[in-house]
Amino acid sequence: MAAAKGGFDADGLKAAQAPLEAVIASGDISGAVTLIWRNGVIADVACLGRRDIARDRPMTRDTIFRIASMTKPVTTAAALMLMEEGLFSLEDPIVKWAPEFAHMKVLRDSEGPLDDTYPAARAITFDDLMTHRAGLAYAFTSVGPIAHAHQRALGDVLATPTSPDSWMAALANLPLSYPPGERFHYSHATDVLGFVAARVAGTDFRTLLKEKIFTPLGMTDTDFYAPPEKRDRQAVVYRLDEVADQLNPVAFPAHDAPPAFCGGGGALLSTVDDYLKFARMLLNDGEVDGVRLLKPETVRLMRTNRLTPDQRQKTFMGMPFWLGQGFGLGLSVIDNPAANAWMGPGSEGAFSWPGAFGTWWQADPAKNTILIYMIQNAMPLGPEAVANMGQSTRMGARLAVGQWQYAVHAALSG
Repeated sequence: MAAAKGGFDADGLKAAQAPLEAVIASGDISGAVTLIWRNGVIADVACLGRRDIARDRPMTRDTIFRIASMTKPVTTAAALMLMEEGLFSLEDPIVKWAPEFAHMKVLRDSEGPLDDTYPAARAITFDDLMTHRAGLAYAFTSVGPIAHAHQRALGDVLATPTSPDSWMAALANLPLSYPPGERFHYSHATDVLGFVAARVAGTDFRTLLKEKIFTPLGMTDTDFYAPPEKRDRQAVVYRLDEVADQLNPVAFPAHDAPPAFCGGGGALLSTVDDYLKFARMLLNDGEVDGVRLLKPETVRLMRTNRLTPDQRQKTFMGMPFWLGQGFGLGLSVIDNPAANAWMGPGSEGAFSWPGAFGTWWQADPAKNTILIYMIQNAMPLGPEAVANMGQSTRMGARLAVGQWQYAVHAALSG
């Protein structure tokens, strides 16, 4: 066995690249960057394929990726920093800072008519937002009229052209899919959390993240846009056309200045090294490299399941997702490794949350390990997309991450 840093077998880590090389060669993805950290050292970084096919630009360690819902833990951490300052509690209703959400209506049937509603029994709280139990929705996670109403009112889930205040008003004008607190329903809750946190702090959300997290941790390549001087490093997002058997670029607006809408649910761009700093902070109970952002007890709240047994019986995206894992504040957490089947291997207490473009990460306290996996593979996120997610015949891009995860764990030798 060839020893690698961090107690990994070097040959095993090399073998872990094989499934990624295969899906790149088959044309399912353009490329990938992966990073493995353990016990204070970076054990491996792999840069495979191309970040831009048309320009023949290779993936590099400093490639900038759209990380989609990997934004959510960052937003949650920033909000919790304000909670630690005594500006709100988890149980507080958000209407003090977001009056748009007063007097919300709830659909009698989550797939039924938009005008068949009843008054919500209570207001949405910060805890509801951080655990996706606010009753809010995404178009792509919903079925029926509410899914299409979200698309009409809010536009593209990851390329919103409006201002935060206008967006909040439009969202609050829609009925809730479920009563606040009743169940986990993946939604715009973290976007709302970010904008409410900004109002609590008396600033805009992008400034809040820069002041609270990015600047203290030195996350210099993490932002809501890639400025012109960094744009060449940005990976193109591709979608596989299975009929034509080719990858097609997915268009996103190119901003020369920060966009008006900086959504805390999925709009960040970042690199493997930047996200590593954030992940190390959470793994180390709120502190990294001498910089403390959160108290240990607050990080433990993030990393502890808050869903009830009944809520964990409900499917997520059509899957029995909560077998072996639960959801804390902005993070999923493994609490039964033997039963866990949906977020890759990990010890009890390992935590994570992935992104819609195939990006994924996990911090494992028991193994003192962080894995980060970056690709740019878009799947449809329009209304009712959840009902069609299992229909693709080319699943290589989605299966490769699991193969990589298990191969990396198999390479752990110490």
